[in-house]
Amino acid sequence: MKVAFAALSLVAAASAFTTTAPSNTGVVSRTYAKPAFAPLARSNTHLEMAKQEPHGGSLVNLMLTTDEEKEAAIAKCTAEIQLTPRQLCDVELIANGGFSPLTGFMDEATYNHVVENVELPSGLIFGLPVVFDTDSEDLQPGMTVLLKDGDLPIATVEFTDKYTPNKPLECLKCYGTSAIEHPGALMVATERGKYYMGGKITGLNKPVRDFECRTPAEVRETLPDDKDVVAFQCRNPVHRAHYELFTRALDDPLVGEDGVVLVHPTCGPTQADDIPGDVRYKTYVVLKEETKNDRTRWEYLPYSMHMAGPREAIQHMMIRKNFGCTHFIIGRDMAGSKSSVTGEDFYGAYEAQDFAKEKGPELGVTPVPSLNLVYTEEEGYVTADEAEEKGLHTKKLSGTKFRQMLRSGEDIPEW
Repeated sequence: MKVAFAALSLVAAASAFTTTAPSNTGVVSRTYAKPAFAPLARSNTHLEMAKQEPHGGSLVNLMLTTDEEKEAAIAKCTAEIQLTPRQLCDVELIANGGFSPLTGFMDEATYNHVVENVELPSGLIFGLPVVFDTDSEDLQPGMTVLLKDGDLPIATVEFTDKYTPNKPLECLKCYGTSAIEHPGALMVATERGKYYMGGKITGLNKPVRDFECRTPAEVRETLPDDKDVVAFQCRNPVHRAHYELFTRALDDPLVGEDGVVLVHPTCGPTQADDIPGDVRYKTYVVLKEETKNDRTRWEYLPYSMHMAGPREAIQHMMIRKNFGCTHFIIGRDMAGSKSSVTGEDFYGAYEAQDFAKEKGPELGVTPVPSLNLVYTEEEGYVTADEAEEKGLHTKKLSGTKFRQMLRSGEDIPEW
C-alpha cells in the first residue's frame, strides 16, 4: 500500500484542519481547529424491486449524501492514505453494500473465522476475507483516516484493531495452497502489507472510472421483482461463445419462466497476464450493442479477482445476491488458475461447481452449471457431447490465444 504525501485538496474542508509534515512512513498527519461529527452509517431498505433479499437480510449503504456530512467526516481524520487498486474496489463494495453485511474491514477475530470456516462469526457464509493491509507503523487502532484515490476522497475508516496475519495459513485455506506460484498467494505474499487492520467505513464518493459501476441498490431497481435473475460473471474480454452460454442458461430447468440474465463482469485488478479492466469493458459494450435483448441486462462490478476457485465462487455468488440475483452461472474451473511454474491447474474442473452446489442452499443462491459449448462448422454452437455424437467439425480459440490476438490487434473470428 502506498501512503499519500499530498495535502488534502478539498476546498470545502480546508478551514477545518492544518496539515503537518509527513512522517518517515509517508502517513500524512493533521491537526484540527475544532472537532467534527461524522454521521452514523445507515442501511438501505428500499428493496421492493428485487425479490432476492440481501445477504444477512439488509442491504448496507454507508455512503454520505450531503456536502455537510462529508466535510464533517473528513474533519475527523488525522491522516490520509492513497488506496491501492485492490483496496479501492474493496472500499467501494463495503460502502455500497456489495459486501453486505460488512460495514468495514474485518478485525482479527472475523478474519480468522472467515479464513478457517468460510463464514462470519455469526455463522453467515462468507467466501473470502476482506482486509485492509499496510506496512505503516504509524497507523494505529483508534485513528480515523481519510482514504483517497488520487485527489478524490473516497471514504474514511475508523481503525479498530491492528494485527499480523498468518499469511501462509490464509493462502492454504483460501487458495488451497501457500505456494507463490498461485497468483492469489503471490498477491498476499508480495503485494499486501505486513499488517491487517479492522475498521469501520464511511463512504464519501464513488471512484471515477471510464465506465459506471452502479450500486446494488441501483441495479436492484432495474430488475424484475417476480422473475429469476441469473448472474453471469466473467473476468475476461467477452465474445460470442459467452453470449451463447449465458443466454442458453435461461433455458436451464433450474431457472423459472421468463427469467433474465445479469451480465456482471469484474473490471478490477486480476492476475498479471489478464487484459486490463478498461479494455475488457469495451468488449462488453460492443457485444451489448450487437445482441440487444430484453432478457439480458449489463452491469459492471468493481471487484479484484483472487483466482481462489471454489471459495471465490462463493464470494461471487454472495456479491450477486446483494445485487438482487437468485441464480449464478458457474463454468468449468471458475476463478481457477494455473501454476506459474508447471502450468498445471490448481483446482479440478468441477471443484467450484461442486462447492457451489453444496453451499448454494445455505447461501440462498442457485448455481447453474454452464453448458460445455463448442463451435462447429456445420451447426454453429452446440454442446461438446452433441458435436462428438454427430461427428461435427469444431473450431477452437483458447482464452490465452484470444488475449494474444486482442493485444496484437489481430482480427477476431466472427464466431
